[in-house]
Amino acid sequence: MMTAAGPDPRRYAPATQRNRDPILAVLREVLPATGTVLEIASGSGEHAVFLAGSLPELIWHPTDPDPDNRASIRAWIAESGVTNVTAPANLDAAARAWPVTHADAIVCVNMIHISPWAATLGLMAGAGRTLPTGAPLYLYGPYKRDGRHTAASNEDFDQSLRAQNPDWGVRELEDVRVAAAEAGLTLDEVIEMPANNLSVVFRRG
Repeated sequence: MMTAAGPDPRRYAPATQRNRDPILAVLREVLPATGTVLEIASGSGEHAVFLAGSLPELIWHPTDPDPDNRASIRAWIAESGVTNVTAPANLDAAARAWPVTHADAIVCVNMIHISPWAATLGLMAGAGRTLPTGAPLYLYGPYKRDGRHTAASNEDFDQSLRAQNPDWGVRELEDVRVAAAEAGLTLDEVIEMPANNLSVVFRRG
């Protein structure tokens, strides 16, 4: 959950502080040395400014459909002083057309389980349209594997998500792989992460 402090538009997602360094370590191996990274569902913007500041040779392009999140992203950019982050775009992953037509990589952190399945299908379709051959789509979050949760805490989390919105929930990784394959993306690697999360890397075929 994200919170904001008074009139300050910056939002805070507690998980960001815990997962940003492990995510950065994987992205250093996955992302191209230069180019534009399109971030889908950037949320508070904390990841955007941290990752962009740590990867200065890349241009980071955050997006989010929520205007309050975009205000938070703009505020984090201004506060951080990073210069390789663009203004946030209004992008709904489920939309049939995106306002961005090319990216050298796509990053999506903690969206798939906190959105309807249509957002995952749209993410895959959009990545298939936007990425060049061989370019990565990086996902981070909890997943079920072989029909089972990877930890009891993930099962509890899944139940809490579905109680908030029946269209949300921890997804089966194989279902995500199939959706990606239908959009021309191939599963490249799955990396175990702290707190029972996974980094999942697809490549545009």
